[in-house]
Amino acid sequence: MKPVVVLVGRPNVGKSTVFNALTRTRNALVADLPGLTRDRQYGEGRVGERPYLVVDTGGLAAETDVLRVLSARQTRQAIAEADAVVFVVDAREGRTAGDEEIAQDLRRRNVPVTLAVNKSEGEESSVAVADFHVLGFEALFAISAAHQQGLDTLMTQVLSGFAPETEEPVAEPVARIAVVGRPNAGKSTLVNTMLGEDRLVVSAAPGTTRDSVEVPMQHHGQSYVLVDTAGVRRRGRIDDSIEKFSVVKTLQAIERANVVILMVDAQENVGEQDANLAAHVLEQGRALVLAVNKWDSVSPSERMWVRREIERKLPFLVFAKPHFISALKGTHVGDLLPAVDRAFASARRDLPSPQLNKILRRAVEAVPPPISKGRRIKLKYAHQGGRNPPLIVVHGTQVEHLPDTYRRYLANVFRSAFKLEGTPVRVDLQSGVNPFDPRRRR
Repeated sequence: MKPVVVLVGRPNVGKSTVFNALTRTRNALVADLPGLTRDRQYGEGRVGERPYLVVDTGGLAAETDVLRVLSARQTRQAIAEADAVVFVVDAREGRTAGDEEIAQDLRRRNVPVTLAVNKSEGEESSVAVADFHVLGFEALFAISAAHQQGLDTLMTQVLSGFAPETEEPVAEPVARIAVVGRPNAGKSTLVNTMLGEDRLVVSAAPGTTRDSVEVPMQHHGQSYVLVDTAGVRRRGRIDDSIEKFSVVKTLQAIERANVVILMVDAQENVGEQDANLAAHVLEQGRALVLAVNKWDSVSPSERMWVRREIERKLPFLVFAKPHFISALKGTHVGDLLPAVDRAFASARRDLPSPQLNKILRRAVEAVPPPISKGRRIKLKYAHQGGRNPPLIVVHGTQVEHLPDTYRRYLANVFRSAFKLEGTPVRVDLQSGVNPFDPRRRR
């Protein structure tokens, strides 16, 4: 097993910058604002041949603000799960009362602690760490995460007490599941319910989640990565620079996902932003599970209205069966992972050419292609051109004149025939000779 290394410290000492440097990613949002990170963020790092898991956390500070309190609770849960802690302090500010309180807390815990004095570029190491010896930790290292200085030395020391990792068996493909939706739709609550623990900060205030937070999980022997994302509002309502970055992270999470759970709030009208998000997921070719949350809090007449609104405003999601849930109470949440599994399997499905051509012939016989410029468009044969999402290439003559409505008809026929659930099907049209024709090969 990889050792779990947790980063702790006051707000704005550079923990997220350290996280990004150790994981060689930009997964954690970084800005010169205290308290930006609220949830635990997991990533993978490596020093030489030694892999490890690193966890970014929110700052520990004596705050009365409810979100800071919740964030501190998340940090303490992370420390309880840690094999080692890297306590990050700020060389420019020097030792503070907040540092001393955290040090006192860490000394009570049965976990090895290494002190990382960040932002120490341009200083002698002995000078940078001198003010922090009084905190009572033996291992002190001067680093600069922004300048990539001292990190390998730091992590070599942190990992020195752990045995080298043994080879693990190759696992099944891990499904990355991005949970997206408008602010306050219940995304973090859903992730917590699926995990069976209060893993993410949850508040009634919209915009609580600012970053995309990745959480590994196991269910019935299958591995998943749940990605909680920031809520996405209409562009005209986004005036905060941090929120703009959060939206970018959400869109990146959709691009990296295998399956997207799109959450719609049953208490709110199915709006333009829900349709825009669904369209973006479809444009990226991602498999999709539609979750209508807070279903327990609407009346029977309102439920009928929501169903009609989904059919009217999201007609292009015919491949995604809606699931009516309560993330807070857990009602029907257990149906989501099986739906994710089916969507993930459908997106990666092999579609044999003989079956594709039989289905194509039946589709053309049932609804012949239209006539264009006095000549009928001919569709001759089909084969699979890609997966995730399934891509079906149809060859024929005059296919450039085939209407989009007929292309959608073919996609629906193929999806129905192969019983594909939760994934879009793309149909690519190509003119020319059949490269699989044996007479052509001769």
